[in-house]
Amino acid sequence: MMLNKLQTYWIILLLLTATAAHTSAHTKNDSLMSELHKTILNRDIYLSQKENHLNKLRNALAAASDDSARFYALGDLLDEFRPYNTDSAFEYCRQREILAFKTGNPEFITNARLNTANVLGSIGMYKEALDIVDSIPHDSVPQYLLPYYYYIRRTIAAYLIDFAVRKEDKDRNLAIFETYQDSLLSLCPPASLSYIVDMSDKYCRNNEYGKAVEILEDYLANNQYTTHDRAILANTLAYAYHGLGNTEKQKENLLISSIADLKASVREYVSLRQLAVLLFEEGDIDNAHEFLRIAMDDAKLCNARQRILEINDIFPIVNAAYVHEIQHQKEKQRISIVIISILAIFLVIAILWVLKQMKKTSNAHRQATEANNRLKQLNTELRDLNNSLTEANHAIADNSMIKEEYIAQYMNQCSLYIEKFDAYRKNLNKLISVGKTDELKKTLKSTDMLEDELKSFYRNFDTTFLKLFPTFVADFNRLLSPDSQIILKKEGQLNTELRVFALIRLGITDSVKIAQFLRYSVTTIYNYRVKTRNKALGNRKELEDRVMEIGRPSL
Repeated sequence: MMLNKLQTYWIILLLLTATAAHTSAHTKNDSLMSELHKTILNRDIYLSQKENHLNKLRNALAAASDDSARFYALGDLLDEFRPYNTDSAFEYCRQREILAFKTGNPEFITNARLNTANVLGSIGMYKEALDIVDSIPHDSVPQYLLPYYYYIRRTIAAYLIDFAVRKEDKDRNLAIFETYQDSLLSLCPPASLSYIVDMSDKYCRNNEYGKAVEILEDYLANNQYTTHDRAILANTLAYAYHGLGNTEKQKENLLISSIADLKASVREYVSLRQLAVLLFEEGDIDNAHEFLRIAMDDAKLCNARQRILEINDIFPIVNAAYVHEIQHQKEKQRISIVIISILAIFLVIAILWVLKQMKKTSNAHRQATEANNRLKQLNTELRDLNNSLTEANHAIADNSMIKEEYIAQYMNQCSLYIEKFDAYRKNLNKLISVGKTDELKKTLKSTDMLEDELKSFYRNFDTTFLKLFPTFVADFNRLLSPDSQIILKKEGQLNTELRVFALIRLGITDSVKIAQFLRYSVTTIYNYRVKTRNKALGNRKELEDRVMEIGRPSL
């Protein structure tokens, strides 16, 4: 009895653990969704922080003491405005290029022209961006600007892949993309953010999504990064998890990336749009519509034509579904009003019906009284019948003394286990009350009590079983070949093999239940049964059926 309770406890614990693991991903994503909505509500705070930072950069530009300082100050403003407002970014590109030509510094000129190409690519002017990059001789680019040069060529090639119609155009641009990505990887330090992002992208294109996840998770765990960098890493990680088919982790990282984008106050992003598409596919139309609307507004404010075109591909579909959902909700409200009105009418009718039924109650009460009188008569007859059954039960009990003794023995054993369990509980409670935690831990870890109780349990089982079937061992040996006879080491104590077949004689034939009773694995019990069948005289398949006949009176 105590063993069954322990087994039930562990099964429940395992089920609860499995359920918790299954729901943990959903719980985390629900928490991140709440944080995303909170971030959206607080966007004005983050935008105010962004504007304050931009004002500081403008003041730094105004305070620049020479052309070189002004050039770098314009670069800082350009970096901040490119994902925030491409019109302003383009204006700072123009100023930077004018200043570069004014200084005559070839490195400044190359840097400024690459800036212009980068911004033109962001607003969808790919031909103009390529014309600028193509006009810059590769050997004239300073070593420290080469990664930027390859990045721009790689990025424009990626844009052209997305918008190419013909397969040959896509293949040609893909080859260009891979060439410049490899060049970029060869120049970037392996521990840099740029290297990690491009390397994971390359892994994903080669369907090695697991490797992409590994290097991204390792970078996140062992490096520091800005809020905007976190958005980029999470978006790349979401793409890798999408390749692995892990939708929950994909959603988790899209949520993280979207939150980071909004907190960093960038307007040129992809995660919120991708999250909206995923939510739309899951049927969450309300959030999908809201997130796409925010992404569209930001893309327009940024004048990021690439993002506007991407959103335009999906927004009409989501918006139509959203409008349909609203109409469906209104229709449901109208139907609900009609149903409530009908129910109100039925309620009035029901009240009238109840009033009518109440008039019939007096007649029903009279009929119930008569029925009660009849029931009393039937109860008298039933008592007489019960008395007869009691006498019959006594007769059966007289013929079942052995079985009663067997049951009494196990009832006493159960009572003894309860007393021992209570004493064990009191001992533990005593240890806790006096603060003997070390002794308590030692007691809890010890299996001596369990082993002693098992030995006692099996001894009692053997004694009771052999009392019920005193010739079982001899009868069982007669079923085995002469060279396979079982000899007990101790009189009145069965070995494991005999206990297996003793349980079978009692009608317990399921190996799982036998294994639980004897505390062995199912495989071990199965092996015992097979091994013993192989020792049988005559047909091996009939051994267990012949065991069931042991102790039965001959007809």
